[in-house]
Amino acid sequence: MKNSEILLLKDLLATPKKIVIIPHKNPDGDAMGSTLGLYQFLIKKGHNATVVSPNDYPKFLKWLPFESTVVKFDLQNQQATRLIAEADLIFTLDFNSLSRVGDMENSLRNASAQFVMIDHHQQPDDYAVVTYSDVTVCATCQMVYHTIEMLDGLDLIDADIATCLYTGIMTDTGSFRFRSTSALTHKVIAGLIEKGADNAFIHEQIYDANSYSRMQLLGTALTNLRVLPEYNAAYITLSQEELDEHNYQKGDTEGFVNYGLSLDSIKIALIFIENKQEGIIKISLRSKGNFSVNVMSRSHFQGGGHTNAAGGKSDLSLADTVAYFISILPQYKEALHE
Repeated sequence: MKNSEILLLKDLLATPKKIVIIPHKNPDGDAMGSTLGLYQFLIKKGHNATVVSPNDYPKFLKWLPFESTVVKFDLQNQQATRLIAEADLIFTLDFNSLSRVGDMENSLRNASAQFVMIDHHQQPDDYAVVTYSDVTVCATCQMVYHTIEMLDGLDLIDADIATCLYTGIMTDTGSFRFRSTSALTHKVIAGLIEKGADNAFIHEQIYDANSYSRMQLLGTALTNLRVLPEYNAAYITLSQEELDEHNYQKGDTEGFVNYGLSLDSIKIALIFIENKQEGIIKISLRSKGNFSVNVMSRSHFQGGGHTNAAGGKSDLSLADTVAYFISILPQYKEALHE
């Protein structure tokens, strides 16, 4: 963050404000960890803060501290709309385009509040008076830690805030194994553990709370795994019928795409998930090395993200989406063999 923006943010927070903090639609561990961690910090600073989520999130995130305070736009629409309309300041965390909040977008665009963006995705939009954007940082939760540090507030981080921020960093780095995990990340994690984050407990809540039906769905996903050796590519499909058969719950497919990427010689992996309610195919893309799935998703699948992790969607059928994906691979063949 530039010095001028730090000073502006300090000025914006110098007196008590009505503040709304917003994650992206279908929030993940980093989105919820960052918003809930920042929420409690701002409460401690004397602000009237509320986290407003565009929609609900997986069960494995509902143990997080302060989760019960979250207002969900899709379920508590009137309350959420009022909070946004009355806000003095709106923080948007873990996304950089208002299109990422789904049906809540119009409420944000009509808001009279000033915006602060904290995010690590590529190509941010220009809607905030303070924009803290850094694609080299592994997680928005780490950026929230640095924001608190720049606001001279590290002494206010307690075990609950540390737990929230640790959760987001852990999940967005694949338990600290992704290339984006830096030496500074480990220093931040050490600081959070010193503040009271219980690393073993957090890992257990996120990764060791699977339902039997989710494990059965994983079995179906692995059965559907296909490899395209000529392109060092792999993909998984899940139809709506397969999701229904295994009593799919929000978040059940989290991490499935990484099984394709774990195969020897695979450089890119995708999972295509049919969502008949929305009439789309949801797509998660992962890659190794310098191959950018962000570019692929932006170019072909109405999405984006990071170099090695991105999301997208397709309005075609499941079969046609897979066929389209296979049809574009020849133009990436050289890059996938580097």
